[in-house]
Amino acid sequence: MIQRTVTLLQGALARGPMPMSAPTKFENYFFVFRDIIRSMHSSTNLKEVLDVVVTKSVGVLNAKGSLLRILNKETNQFEVRAAYGLGERYLSKGPVTTEKLLPDLAEFRKVQIIKDIWHAPRVEYPQLAWDEGIRMIVDVPLCIKDQMVGLIRIYLTQGRDFSEDELDFIITVAEQCACIIERVQLMESQQAQFTHLTTQMERLSSLGRMAAGIAHEINNPLTGILLYSSNMSKKVPPGGPLDESLKIIVRETQRCKKIIQGVLEFARDGQPEKVRADINDIMQNALSIVGNQFHLRHVQVERHLAEDMQKTMLDISQIEQVFVNLLLNSLQAVKEHGRIRVHSAVDRAQRRIEVVVDDNGCGIAPDAIEKIFDPFYSTRADGVGLGLSVSYGIIQNHQGDIQVFSEPGRYTSFKITLPIVAE
Repeated sequence: MIQRTVTLLQGALARGPMPMSAPTKFENYFFVFRDIIRSMHSSTNLKEVLDVVVTKSVGVLNAKGSLLRILNKETNQFEVRAAYGLGERYLSKGPVTTEKLLPDLAEFRKVQIIKDIWHAPRVEYPQLAWDEGIRMIVDVPLCIKDQMVGLIRIYLTQGRDFSEDELDFIITVAEQCACIIERVQLMESQQAQFTHLTTQMERLSSLGRMAAGIAHEINNPLTGILLYSSNMSKKVPPGGPLDESLKIIVRETQRCKKIIQGVLEFARDGQPEKVRADINDIMQNALSIVGNQFHLRHVQVERHLAEDMQKTMLDISQIEQVFVNLLLNSLQAVKEHGRIRVHSAVDRAQRRIEVVVDDNGCGIAPDAIEKIFDPFYSTRADGVGLGLSVSYGIIQNHQGDIQVFSEPGRYTSFKITLPIVAE
């Protein structure tokens, strides 16, 4: 684009000096274009660049004023981002819809010269324009690839014809302006992503500080619960319902202590304490923990656990935590009298174990599927958004994988794959 302007200059010099009666001196195009290019390369502030574009365009074309609008993709309206030479009464009308500025979408790339402002569909306020002394309008589109991102509108106090040099100057400035808009929008998008990541990191850091502060306070009552429940378990008849309940209290209290420790070790990337274990047994324990809640909600649980399951190296407490979290998520998703199914299988050829937890609940929206493992993201209003994130980290630390498949209104299925590891 710059090369085309230089070539145009050379052609003009070869033709000899332009007559003094010409609307503008061709040399002015070069100097104005140079000033615009300099502002584009020296400033990262989009408004400063756009102000230079409208001001210089008015001067070199001997126009009354100029206005530059950029399309807001969220509202689908063209908003004023820079203006020069126009009254406040005219500028106070606000954004303009795409349909108003682009009545003919097939010609959105063309420069439009409007000599009859009263009957042109593009002119949104002809009476105000006339009161401002405007008699002619030139619309120059700002295009990036196949999309129109903005528009430069130049206002003149009298009708006249434009030379080829003038039109080429306007188009070249518009092309450069579209490039700087694209560059700044990309920078703004990257800045927004960086800000989002920074916010997430700050929240994770706050969580770590909060966990460190409350760990001691929680561990103290848990120690008391564990002590008294262990003592009571020794005093009740073995094999009875009270004995079984106390054993569950002891086991779950110990698991709570490990969860707290796991949160504290999350930032330190602590490794799981693996032992040789049967994943079916872990699933059965998880089902017993949440079984009472399933019963109260009248939710049917189908178990299809492989009889030939092979043991592998697992952190029993962590994997149980994953299963409990998935089962509770399914319970939240299904209505009363819903169905939850757990399935396990062993692939000896691939040396891996698969566990699937699925339900016939409300499902997950497509735009949420990619976010559900992100920290603090939850589809429930009362959700914390850490359960699936922690579960994902646990499975990753076991060199495994966790996937989710869902169809809104029909089902959700979580599939966990773990390698078979020798002791």
